[in-house]
Amino acid sequence: MEYKGSLTSKLPQVGTTIFTTMSALAAENGALNLSQGFPDFPASRELIGLVNKYMWEDKNQYAPLAGVPELRTAISKKVEHLYGTHYTPETEITITAGGTQGLATAISSIIREGDEAIIFTPAYDSYAPIIELNGGRPVYIKLKHPDYHIDWDEVRKMINLRTRLIIINSPHNPTGAMLAAEDLDKLANLVRNSNILILSDEVYEHITFDGRPHLSMASVPELAERSFIVFSFGKTFHVTGWKVGCVLAPENMMREFRKVHQFEVFCVNTPIQYAIAEYLQNEANYLISNFYQTKRDRFLAAIQGSRFTVLPCAGTYFQLLDYSAISQEKDTDFALTLIKEHGIAAIPVSVFYNVPEHNHVLRFCFAKQDETLDKAGEILRNI
Repeated sequence: MEYKGSLTSKLPQVGTTIFTTMSALAAENGALNLSQGFPDFPASRELIGLVNKYMWEDKNQYAPLAGVPELRTAISKKVEHLYGTHYTPETEITITAGGTQGLATAISSIIREGDEAIIFTPAYDSYAPIIELNGGRPVYIKLKHPDYHIDWDEVRKMINLRTRLIIINSPHNPTGAMLAAEDLDKLANLVRNSNILILSDEVYEHITFDGRPHLSMASVPELAERSFIVFSFGKTFHVTGWKVGCVLAPENMMREFRKVHQFEVFCVNTPIQYAIAEYLQNEANYLISNFYQTKRDRFLAAIQGSRFTVLPCAGTYFQLLDYSAISQEKDTDFALTLIKEHGIAAIPVSVFYNVPEHNHVLRFCFAKQDETLDKAGEILRNI
């Protein structure tokens, strides 16, 4: 069946995501899948039991638009404990259908025709399409390879009267880089006395390594007062398929956010919200850096002796590997070679740029069982 009338795409450059493509190719070729960012180990039985508990307690009807009060209160206490800033549960916290919905709703609530939004590349692929759907213009600034830091002087030069939004992502997907205190100072200096807002994608807030703390926008009052901050329970609790996250913002910004949110999803899965609210009472359930640092270190030990060069990974559950000592193929081609000839799938980093940047780097997800990581290491050592 096919529509015979005129249909002009609003996103003509957008096709199937690289994550879907690589996962499908991995399945087709029976390859070990370290491409798409999801764990291959089970979620907490306790958390699943709590969901079941609240289902049996008949918490199965619509939740309030902003989310169940118990969860918003738990988030408020957690954020104040970790970052020192109080968010009022009633007016400054909204539960979303995953981090991506939170990002999309925040962008939709503020970007208008002709507005510009700064994106640092390589970047998560959902930012730019939502900006464009709202009539805005993405302005791309490249992070500096190989440590993927921000050149703030370059950012300053790109800001103009049309700049409405700066999108920050730390810990950063796909590179694993993290912002330092100096970065937050420079960002604050840039936006001071302006109308520029910040969208801070912090879905990997609890996955940081080597004792390095996550520096949230919530930790700097001057930045918090102009920031939408996006968190994800899927990443923290290994339940990416549940698609539950939250957004924090000052009351006047959250008011606009909720105007859009109510017509996109209205509300989010009720029993899961109650379950997460109870599960958050034990901070050991979300302070998971040691767990993932062990995963990262096991993966790095497994590839020791390979011809891949390890790039720094300060956070997230992704590790970048430089393969320039092995091949000069474009990363998109080399990624296919890995799947078809060696039985392992990764993501080419060039796809995270608006204009492909071929630095001979691939992204591997190490949120996997130990046996998976050991097998991946064996494959990569033999390439």
